[in-house]
Amino acid sequence: MTKSAESGSYVEPGEFKRDTNYITTRITADGRDGYAVEPGRYRLIAARACPWANRTLIVRRLLGLEGVLSLGLCGPTHDKLSWTFDLDPGGVDPVLGIPRLRDAYLARFPDYPRGITVPAVVDVPTGQVVTNDYAQITLDFSTEWTEFQRAGAPQLYPEALRAEIDEVNLAVFRDVNNGVYRCGFAGSQDAYEAAYDRLFNRLDWLTERLATQRYLVGDTITEADVRLFTTLARFDPVYHGHFKCNRSKLSEMPVLWAYARDLYQTPGFGDTTDFGQIKEHYYVVHRDINPTGIVPKGPDLENWLTPHGREALGGRPFGDGTPPPPPALAERVPALRQPD
Repeated sequence: MTKSAESGSYVEPGEFKRDTNYITTRITADGRDGYAVEPGRYRLIAARACPWANRTLIVRRLLGLEGVLSLGLCGPTHDKLSWTFDLDPGGVDPVLGIPRLRDAYLARFPDYPRGITVPAVVDVPTGQVVTNDYAQITLDFSTEWTEFQRAGAPQLYPEALRAEIDEVNLAVFRDVNNGVYRCGFAGSQDAYEAAYDRLFNRLDWLTERLATQRYLVGDTITEADVRLFTTLARFDPVYHGHFKCNRSKLSEMPVLWAYARDLYQTPGFGDTTDFGQIKEHYYVVHRDINPTGIVPKGPDLENWLTPHGREALGGRPFGDGTPPPPPALAERVPALRQPD
C-alpha cells in the first residue's frame, strides 16, 4: 500500500543540474577529520528505494561490515522536509530516537541549507550527521574500514585499478547514473533529448565494453559494477517509463541485461534490492511527473532470476575472497519467486 507524500518539485526549467555539494567530512582509520573508524559508533541511514543509498547497502554487505556499522532504513517515500523512519515502530529510528533524518542534519548544522539526502552516516553518541557524501562513503568502506571487514572480503577498489575505476565511474555517473535524472527532470524538449542521446550512447559504449569481459574493470567485481548496477536495476521498473528513457528496455539490451542479472544473482546485490520500494518511491514522490501517484503494476520481475550465461566470459566475482553470508533476518528484502 502506498501513502501520499507532500513532495517538492523536481522538474527544472531547461537542463536538470544536480546539487553535488555534500558534507565531505570523512570517517577514517586515523580520524583526521575528527571521526575515527570505531565499531558500533556510527549508524548508516539508507533507503532501499534510492540508488545512491543502495550502493552503500551493497558494499556494506560485500565487505561484511554489518556487525560494526548498524543500519537504519527510511521508508520509500518522503516529503519536502526529509526522509522519515516510517518503517520503524512509532515512526522513530530505534537507535537515534528521531522521526526524521533531518533531525540528525540539524543537530550538527542548525541552519543546514541543502536537501536532506540518503545515504548518510550518523555519529550515534552525538546524534549528528557526519557525512552524506555517498561516492566517498563506499570508497572509505573499502579503504578505511579494512580492519573490520570480514574474512574473505573482496577488493572493490584495488590500488592497481583505481585510475581506471575512477575514469569509468565518472563517465557512468555523468551519462547513466545522473543521466536518467537529466532525462526525467528535464524542463525542455531540447534538454531531454540531449540527455536521452547521451544516456543511450553511453549504454551502447557499456554494451561494447561488457560484450567481451564479465565485469567493468578487471576480472572481479569492483566499485564500478556496484555503481552501474543500481541504475540498471531501476531501469525497467522506473526509468524506461517514468523518466522517458524509452529507446529500449534493459531487457531488450542483451549484453547489459545479462550483466545485470549476473550481478543480481550474486550475493550482496539482489538481496539488497527491493523492487517494491523502488517503484513506490519514484511514482509516489515525483508528483510533478506522475500527478496521480499511481504505481505501475508491472513489469514482471521474475526474469531477473533466469540464467545469464556470463560465466562463459570467465572472471572471478570475489577475486581471492568469498561471497558474503546470507543477510540477517532483519535486513532481508522480499525475495522474487524462483521460476518453475
